[in-house]
Amino acid sequence: MLNKFLFYVKFTNTQRKGILLLFFLIILLQLFYWYEVNTFNNKVSKDAKQWLSLQNEMNALKAQKGYKSFFFPFNPNFISEYKGYKLGMSTDEIDRLHAFRNTNRYVNSAEEFQNVTGVSDALLQKMAPYFKFPTWSTTKKKWINKNAYVKTFNEKEVSKNNVKKIVDINLATKEDFMKIYGIGEVISDRIISRRTVLNGFVVMEQLDEIWGLSPEVVVSLHKNFKIGALPAIKKINVNTASVKELSQLPYVNFQISKNIVIYRSMNGDLKIEDLTNVKGFPVDKLKIIALYLEF
Repeated sequence: MLNKFLFYVKFTNTQRKGILLLFFLIILLQLFYWYEVNTFNNKVSKDAKQWLSLQNEMNALKAQKGYKSFFFPFNPNFISEYKGYKLGMSTDEIDRLHAFRNTNRYVNSAEEFQNVTGVSDALLQKMAPYFKFPTWSTTKKKWINKNAYVKTFNEKEVSKNNVKKIVDINLATKEDFMKIYGIGEVISDRIISRRTVLNGFVVMEQLDEIWGLSPEVVVSLHKNFKIGALPAIKKINVNTASVKELSQLPYVNFQISKNIVIYRSMNGDLKIEDLTNVKGFPVDKLKIIALYLEF
């Protein structure tokens, strides 16, 4: 029995050399693996330390008093509800600003913005560095109202804004609009396109909806154009119209039309003031939408 066991552990000289070579290769591979792992760990450790140092620096900046997410300079007169929320304004403060703007007035300084909205000194201090008012609000132009302002700049600028006669905006041509300083071909086409969609402007305030018009240009348009006669628009009876018919109204989409019909079916015939109770109805456009309605 012992002899049989020794037979299996007995090796020739060549076999012994082969076994030693195998052990040598195993040890060599183990040393190489150990070296690579340690080198990689050291490298990761250095990168991690550098990253952590940057992260700590970022955290320190965030912890500083008055830190706020970066905003590009903006005109506070056109703060949307979402923008106001991101800036830290309350719903009441945003509503006060929008109510002020609905009276066709503008805030022209950080102090006036605070007086209108009622934001705290701390919040104003954070927001004010991002305020960017138009140049006319800080120079010699002074607002009287949206339809007129006192201009005390040079005669060259006056001549650029000069239009010889007041034109019916619903009859104005592309060239008529381009006489206004600040309106080129693109914006002129945009005004005409919007007028076509609405089948004619019913109030001058609809110009506020046209993208790309600066407050100065809007003032010039109000001064040099007017609503001559209301366009021939087909009025819709709000108490008999279908959802599809109501959805053809400006500023009213299919969902709002559906909500109007639902509210009407639950409460009977509607009056103009009842529309303010309809879910999602654009209350700020009520006076304009009413011009397209019959009750």
